[in-house]
Amino acid sequence: MSAAAPLRVAMWSGPRNISTAMMRAWENRGDCAVSDEPLYAAYLAATGLDHPGRDEIIADGDTDAARVAQALSEGPAPGGQPVWYQKHMSHHLLPGMATDWVHKLHNVLLIRDPAQVVESYLKSRATVAPADIGLLQQALLFDELAQRSGQAPMVIAADDFLQAPEAYLKAVCAALGIAFTPRMLSWPAGRRDSDGIWAPHWYDAVWASTSFEAWRPRSPRLQGAALAVAEACRPAYALLHRHRFQIGG
Repeated sequence: MSAAAPLRVAMWSGPRNISTAMMRAWENRGDCAVSDEPLYAAYLAATGLDHPGRDEIIADGDTDAARVAQALSEGPAPGGQPVWYQKHMSHHLLPGMATDWVHKLHNVLLIRDPAQVVESYLKSRATVAPADIGLLQQALLFDELAQRSGQAPMVIAADDFLQAPEAYLKAVCAALGIAFTPRMLSWPAGRRDSDGIWAPHWYDAVWASTSFEAWRPRSPRLQGAALAVAEACRPAYALLHRHRFQIGG
């Protein structure tokens, strides 16, 4: 690998997953540049959605999705690093958006039970819709990647991962053909220059963290519209969960 041709790792997640902690793990490798939701500004500009910090995000980012995609799939990694970890939200892939560039990346899907996602999402947002939490788009992306390559992309379930972070990180690194380093298991607390400008609205827990949170069983109790959103995403989650990578499986 060279600075001109880094290993491009795209981790596709929904919100309120362990995606930012995962970004910390990769950035702490020492040989890896990270990009935090590079399509966020384009997504907000295209949808008109009113997210926390919307105007700042649009002003700070690039709203030309095609230009961002070209840089992600063909440009050099920030700082000339040999590994480039891209933290993506799958719902940033809007209907009609060209996705040929995605196939130039090494794609991994990170999933979480939709009831857990909805419960967490509603702690920061007043409302939620099925399209907001990424699982529907992850299922579409899974199908596209599988059809194009002839094999299913790697799917990691957050609940599995948090019970054995080291084992799963070793497996992901092995699948990508790079060495695992124990540096991925812990990191210094605090902000990063690589954090998106939206970080003050969402990253308090990550800023306080120094490692992945300990797994614990969760049983969200959703009602009404929140439950309906989780159930609308349940079939997509079930599909992805059936194809998830399991240690020893």
